Amino acid sequence: MPKAEDTLAKLNREAEERDAQRRAEKLGFQYLNLSLLPVETEALSLIPENLAKEARVATIEMKSKDVVFVAFDSSEEKAKTELEKITAKGLTPRVFIVSLASLAKAWDFYKYLTKSTAPLTGRVDIDQERISALKEKLVKLDAVKNEIAAFDYRNNPTGQILEIVLAGALANRVSDIHFEPEEKNVKLRYRIDGDLRDVMPDLSLDIYNHLVSRIKLLANLKINVGDRAQDGRITIGLGGKDIELRVAIAPSEFGEVIVMRVLDPDAISLSLSQLGFRADDLKIIEIELKRPNGMILNTGPTGSGKTTTLYAFLKHVASPESKIITVEDPIEYHLEGIEQTQVDPSADYTFVNGLRSIMRQDPDIILIGEIRDKETAEIAIQASLTGHLVFSTVHANRASGAIPRLEDLGVKTTSIGPAMNLIIAQRLIKRLCTACKQKVEPDPEMKKKIEGYIEKIPSRVDKVAFRELNIYKAVGCDKCGGTGYKGRVGIYELLKVSKEVESILISGGGELKIEDFARKEGMVTMQEDGVLKVISGLTTFDEVEKITGPIEELM
Repeated sequence: MPKAEDTLAKLNREAEERDAQRRAEKLGFQYLNLSLLPVETEALSLIPENLAKEARVATIEMKSKDVVFVAFDSSEEKAKTELEKITAKGLTPRVFIVSLASLAKAWDFYKYLTKSTAPLTGRVDIDQERISALKEKLVKLDAVKNEIAAFDYRNNPTGQILEIVLAGALANRVSDIHFEPEEKNVKLRYRIDGDLRDVMPDLSLDIYNHLVSRIKLLANLKINVGDRAQDGRITIGLGGKDIELRVAIAPSEFGEVIVMRVLDPDAISLSLSQLGFRADDLKIIEIELKRPNGMILNTGPTGSGKTTTLYAFLKHVASPESKIITVEDPIEYHLEGIEQTQVDPSADYTFVNGLRSIMRQDPDIILIGEIRDKETAEIAIQASLTGHLVFSTVHANRASGAIPRLEDLGVKTTSIGPAMNLIIAQRLIKRLCTACKQKVEPDPEMKKKIEGYIEKIPSRVDKVAFRELNIYKAVGCDKCGGTGYKGRVGIYELLKVSKEVESILISGGGELKIEDFARKEGMVTMQEDGVLKVISGLTTFDEVEKITGPIEELM
């Protein structure tokens, strides 16, 4: 049973929406409930945030010169003023009446816009020259540790500690920043290329307590709450670029644990060819992305690069003629020209409700952050069968495992085959540092095994390109922090859902039968893709085995 306060909040929200409907009728305008509608950040930028809140208005959609203008009360003077400004720009506003809760939902999207001035919370702007100087200084983890250890927090602003931590993270290509309190001190760790690395095992509790308050303030979290988990977001302005920090704070035995995901927009600036697809895989993907309808599913664990891949797909298919809408949890990166919406359970905006709402917006292409339940899966499949191109993810270890996963969720087998175009499984493996990697010559026996392995790989792969064995080992240097690796590259397997795969499904064939057929039809597994990347000099056998398991044919 829901808590009494949750029930009361729901009743109050329903009453607020009924009141908005009455006001709309009285004022002679139509009513909208924004909890079920996407908000275009480009349209939102037509009115500055402070003026929108003063006038209790927002602009949520813009097509050509038509603008959807929503207001709590369009007869108020400030609302009229903003409406006149829109008209003066040569735009044609369509006015709707909404509740304050709807406006709050729209205003929340201002955090995805670059602001010229930094508010007290939610955003901090750092001097570009200072952060650049720090990044040059902090290219080694020891340098980050020494800089923090030497910091005089009693005579300097606490925010400068955060600058040091962030500059060190940017200089070392960090994906996550971890603060882990222990009995007498705090451990600072960075996740680099998928591995956690100790930066400072003995950060003082005094410095950390100041940091916790500062981070909570910037992330719009409750400073006086330390006994329950809180999630927030901080925008770091660095000159012309914004870095987003997704903040997760949770109580632990010795204090509050903080993990900050570093969302650098440069991480999603990759094109399809830069993601690491082989030429034959890339050809398949480009063909599938040209289809007007159907579903492309991406599978893999958290942190395997699925979001980056799907965003690259969206950017590839985006055009002025197509309408693209997403439902995400959360929105990690803002994509220009694409309508992005975020799951908000408190407003009853779930994947299911969001998807239903999106279907009423006449989209051409839909991205669903994740298929988690039967209802979401069924609506997504129905969308793909009715003229929409749908991208989404589902948790499965292999490409062939995505189909039984959908069946486990309760989706009818007869619906999966016709809806599905392509299933991709992927992982990320560490890339060799180009500055220090050393070429190695395999002994005659190993060379024979590798050549035999390549011969067994499906014929769609251009084997001529892999006849020369360019195998390297990791060494370690200053540029890679001594690990021998710098950056990561994807390994993939692509399963085309053909008529034959549909037949296997309908006849009751499971994951193994699908896998066997796909192999006969030329599917290259993730492990095989990894071995080809070893032969190309991108990574090592050790890294491939760490992610995909033993390479038995080479043992």
